[in-house]
Amino acid sequence: MTDLSWLTARPIAHRGLHDLNKTCWENTLSAFERAAARGYAIECDVHLTANGDVAVFHDDVLNRLTGTDGFIWQRTTRELAALRVGGTADHVPTLAEMLKLVDGRVPLVIELKGIPGHDGELVERVAAALRNYKGKAAIMSFDHWLIRDFSRHAPGVPAGLTAWGDLDHEIEAHFSMLAHGISFVSYSVTHLPNRFVSFVREKLAMPVITWTVRDQEAVRTTFARADQMTFEGFDPDTLAVA
Repeated sequence: MTDLSWLTARPIAHRGLHDLNKTCWENTLSAFERAAARGYAIECDVHLTANGDVAVFHDDVLNRLTGTDGFIWQRTTRELAALRVGGTADHVPTLAEMLKLVDGRVPLVIELKGIPGHDGELVERVAAALRNYKGKAAIMSFDHWLIRDFSRHAPGVPAGLTAWGDLDHEIEAHFSMLAHGISFVSYSVTHLPNRFVSFVREKLAMPVITWTVRDQEAVRTTFARADQMTFEGFDPDTLAVA
């Protein structure tokens, strides 16, 4: 089994070490630099652009983060670089820019955001970006159709299932993804404990990280039921608000 101890060694900064989009915004180079400087692993989200590049951005629509109408997949890399995130000096970065900035200083957990009809080469493009990257990096997704492509297009890259829910049909859907070579799970802290997470940790010795931890109760739940947290809004080393 691949050694993934690096995945759970340090808390994981959700979309970088931002300050809840007050002055330092999520999924920006500034947020990633803050996390790397503090030694926190980094979680980020990626989409395909109109020209087939990989952009680091959470939403499928642009408005909340850039004040601009339209979808992320409708814009080219050059057009996204011209957009300011939250009115700051930060632009919408590419995955290549993020990798160059972090440069192996801390682990990366990259969540692939599927949009049916607009994500056909997303797994391949992310895998290509990581091929010569010297640092620790993993990929994950909520989207089962992308996870099914992980082993084919990103062999050798640690891959995980992002998940939530505690109803029987939700849990059974998660169990079905164990057939696709995942090596870790990222689960909503609000839905712990549950039998899927217990099974993968206890029977498969598979690491489980939680999302998104924002208070001390969620911290306690994480370390009682999982192995590490994806956090935002505070600094785990000082317990201070970010």
